[in-house]
Amino acid sequence: MRVQLNGITLEAVEGDITEVAADCIVNAANSSLLGGGGVDGAIHRAGGPAILEECMRIRERQGGCRTGCAVITTAGYLNAQYVIHTVGPVWRGGEQREHELLRSCYMESVKLAETHRAASIAFPNISTGIYGFPKSPACDIAVDTIAELAGSLNSIKHVYFVSFDQDSFLMYARRLKTIG
Repeated sequence: MRVQLNGITLEAVEGDITEVAADCIVNAANSSLLGGGGVDGAIHRAGGPAILEECMRIRERQGGCRTGCAVITTAGYLNAQYVIHTVGPVWRGGEQREHELLRSCYMESVKLAETHRAASIAFPNISTGIYGFPKSPACDIAVDTIAELAGSLNSIKHVYFVSFDQDSFLMYARRLKTIG
């Protein structure tokens, strides 16, 4: 499912984000930047050691990455130029700024992609796995944030919302239909 919005293509994709061809692939990282499970582990495995090496240098410089923030590294062996690592919030019932922090993940990732003149960016379903953020509001935040930014983007022309499971893919496809 794809829609056009202010000259930007927004597309829901079902599959493995490590196989998406995009200038930037966003990683739902943890604050240590040392890899982990889920999307984070898959990206580190598929991208190879160069990603971890750059993450370690970032850790040395700034001590990791805070929730709601993002950093950028090489993409290693992935079919991308960069990996943008963003740390989503752990769901604690919705009263600990989780919505605001998740929105910040998307905004900061787009800002880095624009700074590096990326034409395309692929997002996973940030924070909806082990971090427990409810999938439907997370989908709304993702799509609404990108839709809000679409009119001000310079380099980005294609945004992928990549879901590993069919239910999430269908949720993003339905949500995109409401803005297209």
